[in-house]
Amino acid sequence: MEYYAGVDLGATNTRAAVADATATVIGAATRSTPQGPTGIAVTETVLSVVRDACEEAGIDPSSISVVGVGSIGPLDLAAGVIENPANLPDTIDRIPLSGPLKSLIGGDRVVLRNDADTGLLGERFYGEYAPDDMIYVTISSGVGAGVAVDGSLLSGWDGNAGEIGHMLVDPDGMMTCGCGRDGHWEAYCSGNNIPKYAQQLYEQHPMETDLPLSSTADTADVPFDAAELFAHAGTDPFADYVIERIGKWNAVGMANLVHTYAPLVINVGGAVALNNPELILDPINERLSEMVLTNVPDVQLTTLSGDVVVHGALASALLADGHTRPDNPEQFRK
Repeated sequence: MEYYAGVDLGATNTRAAVADATATVIGAATRSTPQGPTGIAVTETVLSVVRDACEEAGIDPSSISVVGVGSIGPLDLAAGVIENPANLPDTIDRIPLSGPLKSLIGGDRVVLRNDADTGLLGERFYGEYAPDDMIYVTISSGVGAGVAVDGSLLSGWDGNAGEIGHMLVDPDGMMTCGCGRDGHWEAYCSGNNIPKYAQQLYEQHPMETDLPLSSTADTADVPFDAAELFAHAGTDPFADYVIERIGKWNAVGMANLVHTYAPLVINVGGAVALNNPELILDPINERLSEMVLTNVPDVQLTTLSGDVVVHGALASALLADGHTRPDNPEQFRK
């Protein structure tokens, strides 16, 4: 029996899953992604979570034929590494992936893609609805997209297409992104940056709020996270104001995607969207028809929940070995 592994390497969590040749998931595991001291710590976590998933599946890692990896970027596909990830501490400048994974498994193939491309593959392989023209957008620690046009995944020559989080949405550049540049979509709407954006807005428009904000605070160290801000929705005027502004920037970004790629559907995942679906998706859908000249797609939550990227990583491994989408993907999810 042949076995396949998929890895979802995110800035917050690292997940792995193991599937058999029928694409059925038989083992899974999750660990927190270390924040340092170096990239080697992240590599060791990736290896450990694959071992954990294999243990749950009752197999040895040497039984794995192919590993698919969906990862935060930027990627160096030729070297099989991540270089200077924007959403991890600056001490982590290089994360080796392909070489160490090849040493762990029985096969010698590692398929490395960015996490949003991998999420798109998860939708097209395991999802309920997979048209040839669709986009998967992740709104999580960062913001990214996987794009399919006429059935083809647009990865780019270096695997870094779809880095939409670094699309310029605000030419005035009020907020600085984790990559160091100003005005990027991710700087306003990612889980890492929403608290900083809230602090910046409060300095400009102080109003009554229960959030721990200050008109003179350092935006690099805001004493609450995105989850706390969303928890105040509907009861805190300032939280509602921030969420309204986030909705505007998300809609601007989505409108740009629609005009560029003409998708039939945009599926949205990532922790920020999955934990706050109405607060994230409703403002996009309310604004999109006013912003888009062409066909307005359905913007909806992914049907694969938080497993979309790890399922996509499994799909990458299975497709690399000649497998095709199951006739009934639902029965193969764990």
